[in-house]
Amino acid sequence: MRSFFPKLNQVILVIVMAYFVLTAAAGFLPPLYAVFITTQIAGASVASVGLAITIYWITKSVLQLFVARFIDRNRGEIDDFYFMIAGGMLNALFVSLYYFATTITHVYLLQMLIGVADAMVIPPFYAIFTRHIDKGREGFEWSLFSSFSIGAGSAFGAIVGGVLGTAIGFRAVFPMVGILTFIATIMLIFLKPYILPKVPQAAPRIFIEK
Repeated sequence: MRSFFPKLNQVILVIVMAYFVLTAAAGFLPPLYAVFITTQIAGASVASVGLAITIYWITKSVLQLFVARFIDRNRGEIDDFYFMIAGGMLNALFVSLYYFATTITHVYLLQMLIGVADAMVIPPFYAIFTRHIDKGREGFEWSLFSSFSIGAGSAFGAIVGGVLGTAIGFRAVFPMVGILTFIATIMLIFLKPYILPKVPQAAPRIFIEK
């Protein structure tokens, strides 16, 4: 009888595990982000929190369309891979810089930069996951990603983030998020042996009318 939990190929396994760590790290922030901004950032208000989140989503949502178009036009996955790694490293750096943020201008700038970093991560991530998903297991593997990488990761991150914010202070949580994001990005490097090489496009054919 077929096992309920089928064996995963190496690409899917690495992505699922790395994204769990990445989501858990991001999950540290929702329980404390608004409180951190309104209590420890000069000139901030509840409205500032909403604007900061809006800046992130607008930046990421617009820019990732251009990233997606670029990687789709280049055959193979090597450009996808390097975009994903670079975006992860930048995300780890920018979120860690929140430790030094003191004004609302710093917050807005960091939100924009984090949006740029995430726009570099998301399109190649989904592209690689989609290309390597096991035929006949699409529903299960996407559901596993949703349930474990996003669901369990978010739940774990939320409870740990709340505890850490109380125990060590809100500001100190941001470098910890950066460290976990860096670890998740290092995990993605193990995808390199499975990345499809760049394939040069065939020369266009020229038809001569007789």
